[in-house]
Order: sequence, then C-alpha cells, then structure tokens
Amino acid sequence: MIDVNNETDAAVDEVEFAELARYVLDQLHVADGAELAILFVDEPAMEELHVQWMGEPGPTDVLSFPMDELRPGTADAPTPAGLLGDIVVCPSVAARQAATAGHSAQEEMLLLTVHGLLHLLGYDHAEPEEEKEMFALQRKLLLTFLADR
Repeated sequence: MIDVNNETDAAVDEVEFAELARYVLDQLHVADGAELAILFVDEPAMEELHVQWMGEPGPTDVLSFPMDELRPGTADAPTPAGLLGDIVVCPSVAARQAATAGHSAQEEMLLLTVHGLLHLLGYDHAEPEEEKEMFALQRKLLLTFLADR
C-alpha cells in the first residue's frame, strides 16, 4: 500500500507519485504488500524533522524514515511485504533546487522521491562508490519511469 499526502499549498500530483513508487518497488522486486508513505510538507515542518532526526538546522529537500529495513529482492525471490517506511519531501526546497538545476519542480520532487525510496531500501551515498551506484540507479529508475508513461 502506498499512501501519498500533500500537506502544502504546492501542486502535487499524488497519483503520479504513487505510480512512481510502485514502479520503483516493482523494478527492485519488492512485494506489492509493502507499505510506504510519501508526505509533502512545508519548510517549518521539514526544518523541525531535519533538526530532530539529523541534528542539522534549516529545511532539507527529502528525508527517509525506514521501518522494517527491507532490501531489494530478485525476480525469483521478491522482498516480502512489510513496512517499508516514510519519505518526506519539501516542495519549496525542491523548487529552488530545480531552478538551479534547470528542470521543473515536479521533476525534482520525482527525483527526490526515488532518492528517498532507495534510502528506505538500504542504499546510501556516504562513500564515493556507494554514491556512484545509488545515483546511477536513481537516474535509471526515474528515466525509465518517465519514458514508460
């Protein structure tokens, strides 16, 4: 089950984000029954979470809160259903990043959602090799999702 909630004034196509999450989970062989929440919040709410959980001031673009520590499966052995966790996205931060990167706020939020989802599945980018792997996968997943639409 994928739950998408927008608690901001920003225009968010909740269906598209649910479809993106389902696509990514399918590509990474995570069972249909995995539970995921995607929440869009304003800057004060994101700043509060950022300080509380990361000990860093100011709002950030995306935070991930894994629950059952599910990992990607394979076609022969999909990941069993479980509580994947929560992804929290801040549309106003995403919009500023998008302007700098030269693409739309919607594209940035889709990218951040894939990024957050990969974190929930155990990917990280603390080390250069991990970053290379994670960012390549996130790019591939987003581009193939957009191409298949």
